[in-house]
Amino acid sequence: MLQFLARLFGKKPKKSAKATLSADAQMQLQNEIGYVFKDNYYLTKALTHRSYLRADDSRNLRSYERLEFLGDSVLGLVVAEELFQKYPDMSEGFLTKNKSLLVNKKVLSHTGMQIDLGKYILMSADEERAGGRTRQSIVADCLEALFGAVYLDGGLEATAQVIKRVVSFNFAKTSEILSLRNYKGELLEKLQASGGGMPKYTVSDEDGPDHRKVFTVEVFVSGKRLGTGRGDSKKSAEQRAAESALSSLEEDK
Repeated sequence: MLQFLARLFGKKPKKSAKATLSADAQMQLQNEIGYVFKDNYYLTKALTHRSYLRADDSRNLRSYERLEFLGDSVLGLVVAEELFQKYPDMSEGFLTKNKSLLVNKKVLSHTGMQIDLGKYILMSADEERAGGRTRQSIVADCLEALFGAVYLDGGLEATAQVIKRVVSFNFAKTSEILSLRNYKGELLEKLQASGGGMPKYTVSDEDGPDHRKVFTVEVFVSGKRLGTGRGDSKKSAEQRAAESALSSLEEDK
């Protein structure tokens, strides 16, 4: 079945798509996922949002949506097999429940954020201004498309290695992710609804040794500081800063 899907989805346009990611960006992402593409066409295709194509119809590319469909199937197979092998004495109900946890869109979005997937996605300027690089649905779909791209480029075993590298099989951690609020997303939506401008996050301080750094991040809107947050990573500090900003906005009502 997967081989049939590979033949169906692996067909390229008659003209090869021009690479639109810098060589450095391609290498950074490939380092994150632990896989180097033999054909960068698949990598570029997996990172192309449909808004990017609408912005310029002359681009000889397709969006990642078909690859997302393929990647979703491959991800489901790899996760199912991993659970089947890892828990030989557990019931079908246990396997089904935990597979659903691991392939949940919110979990996949969190996984994509951990490898900074959003910054590599090709999208229109309007989509970017609307917060597309951090939108959960886009990041999750793009991650699945990336799995599909690896499958077409390197086969099932290579894809399984990538999935096991980036997807957490820790159920407790996965459940925690599902309970987390995306304060950055909430702040962005609130500002867009009120016409308040785009939030800008700035690292204002770093404390501690390299292996245990604590970051302080400030969030500004139209030059005004709305919140400050601290965390053991830039991402967690940004979330705390966004949470602080939301509290400030509530107090100003």
